[in-house]
Amino acid sequence: MIYRRLGRSGLRLSALSLGSWVTYHNQVDTRAAVEMMAAAFDAGINFFDNAEVYAGGQSEVVMGRALKQLAWPRLNYVVSTKFFWGLDRQGDAVNRKDTLNRKYLMQAIDGSLQRLGLEHVDIVYCHRPDPHTPVEETARAMSDIVTQGKALYWGTSEWSAADIRAAWDVADRHGWHKPVVEQPQYHLFHRQRVEVEYARLYEDTGLGLTTWSPLASGLLTGKYARGVPEGSRGSMETMAFLRDGLTHPAKNAAVQQLEPIAAELGASVAQLALAWVAKNLRVSSVITGASKLAQLQANLGALALVDKLTPELLARIDSATLALAE
Repeated sequence: MIYRRLGRSGLRLSALSLGSWVTYHNQVDTRAAVEMMAAAFDAGINFFDNAEVYAGGQSEVVMGRALKQLAWPRLNYVVSTKFFWGLDRQGDAVNRKDTLNRKYLMQAIDGSLQRLGLEHVDIVYCHRPDPHTPVEETARAMSDIVTQGKALYWGTSEWSAADIRAAWDVADRHGWHKPVVEQPQYHLFHRQRVEVEYARLYEDTGLGLTTWSPLASGLLTGKYARGVPEGSRGSMETMAFLRDGLTHPAKNAAVQQLEPIAAELGASVAQLALAWVAKNLRVSSVITGASKLAQLQANLGALALVDKLTPELLARIDSATLALAE
């Protein structure tokens, strides 16, 4: 396993990590979570990502039960969660959804810790920006969560560079705990934010990245070239919003152009795509997902490809995909 520091912090994360979005509770029960988390841990993965909103809080419950059964020393693994959408998607709980105000954040962390069965999480993220709450209020609340020992580091997810910088600056000015990490989408067809927009932040603030959707929700596996397979993520009603992107003709054609490159390396297109993300040294950890143990094991094979991605191969990958990237 490759380990990298989380930006300028001293926390070291495995280059590949295991996330729970879509899968936990919906496709993965506690027994399966124990099996896959144990296999991931044995392979050197030390970072497990979650969020309050995943499966309406039940993803945290499944991971918490798995952690209890696995009984690893707490120092040996890293757990994260994220806040913004809340759990109450119905009714009038206006301070518990689509917000980053202090009232919500200070209660949300307690709920997540209870569901996870932990005294603290290692990283807590603001899952999306909140244009209706002053950044000072959000940054102060997140800093207080760290000061209280309920989280060790805080960061953002899918924030603009300007918003991240504003939060970092206000925290720096007041001597609060500063955001150290951003969790953006990053894959062969989604590059601009990581490679261009955030460029100044890496040096100016020491920003680390834990990136999500390295396979573009499955597009980069090649399995959507002929439509949406039964049992795939794209076939789930809750994921219907992904279907147009997954069956995009030009992108699927580009994925087919990657097949001979992957074959030369004795790998799958999915492994090639994962290795491409991990090749970027700005990425502290690539969050992967799996609904079956075989998927997890296949994903782990990507690590062997990272050093094999020569400038010539990277240029060929760009030739197939860059024109379609956002």
